[in-house]
Amino acid sequence: MSGHANTGENEKRTPLYGSHVKLGGRMVPFAGYLLPVQYSGVIAEHMAVRTKAGLFDVSHMGEVMFTGKDALLNLQRLLSNDFRGMPDGRVRYSLLCNESGGVVDDLIVYRYGDEKYLLVVNAANREKDVSWMRERLSGSVTMEDISDDIAQIALQGPASDAILRRLASESGMPEKYYTFVDDVAVGGVKCLVSQTGYTGEKGYELYMPNADAPGLWEKLLDAGADFGLVPAGLGARDTLRLEAGMPLYGHEMDDGVTPFEAGLAFGVKMGKDDFIGKSALAGRLNPRRKRVGLKITGRGIARGNESVYADGAAVGRTTSGTHCPFLGYPVAMALLDEPHTLAGSTAEVDVRGRRIAAEVVPIPFYKRAK
Repeated sequence: MSGHANTGENEKRTPLYGSHVKLGGRMVPFAGYLLPVQYSGVIAEHMAVRTKAGLFDVSHMGEVMFTGKDALLNLQRLLSNDFRGMPDGRVRYSLLCNESGGVVDDLIVYRYGDEKYLLVVNAANREKDVSWMRERLSGSVTMEDISDDIAQIALQGPASDAILRRLASESGMPEKYYTFVDDVAVGGVKCLVSQTGYTGEKGYELYMPNADAPGLWEKLLDAGADFGLVPAGLGARDTLRLEAGMPLYGHEMDDGVTPFEAGLAFGVKMGKDDFIGKSALAGRLNPRRKRVGLKITGRGIARGNESVYADGAAVGRTTSGTHCPFLGYPVAMALLDEPHTLAGSTAEVDVRGRRIAAEVVPIPFYKRAK
């Protein structure tokens, strides 16, 4: 994500583009869209989400609807998680794997009913995911890419409950993490409301038709004004997810990294019938490298794709790194050779030719108090 101004002639604009410009958001190209990297500043926005609340435009994410009597059959075959017996109104994390067990994308699945599921995929992977799945469909199923018709707003932080209650009825509030309610009137706008997010805080993601997004964005900001709600950009979205130890496609995982290496085994159910990548993964249950957390104990900040050393030898590379505003120190995630992944082990990260000291620590770095 570059900080350079860009005319963005080739970039798409989300339905909230005008709202961001009006609020002084600094627009940058990201995943084919022009999106705000920050408004008041990354640290201020990050701290607002940790202590009060932040509002994010995540309309760039991709939405794909599966319907038909073989919808479940197709998800079972395409995705690594198991969706049999999943209750209506639940959300489940999964991976889309290739034949060699690498990750095509990570995504979340919403179950409306036996014959209707919504998949939410990463923006930069939308076209790739859609064509990958389309080529592998079978039986009686319709797969529809509805991304261009749907806007998505994320309301995240400890005050998100109180803010949403001002605009939605109690019955419209999903009760548990990873559940959703459809057709909820939020400030008069019909939304799908899910208790999900990418910040490590309690929060909600709201899906609505494009035309309704700007009005709802305003209503949410108004409803949250005295709770300290602020609009937040991509910069804080990245520092928050990193502090919470959440993986990002293209960093912690990609076509050449397996879910087991990335520490995402919870999203893979080897006990279910065949799925794409299963046989390759069966031979790689005990990976030779694993995703770990690094707390930087020396002076400096590690970023992504920097070499990590232990006992003088290269043992892996960082995948993401930053200074964590809430924790007050720099961290990184890294893929390291298995013998060097024990919590408490020491390592060094090569930052532009200078090695800085680090310690292997458990992920997540930050966990909200329940």
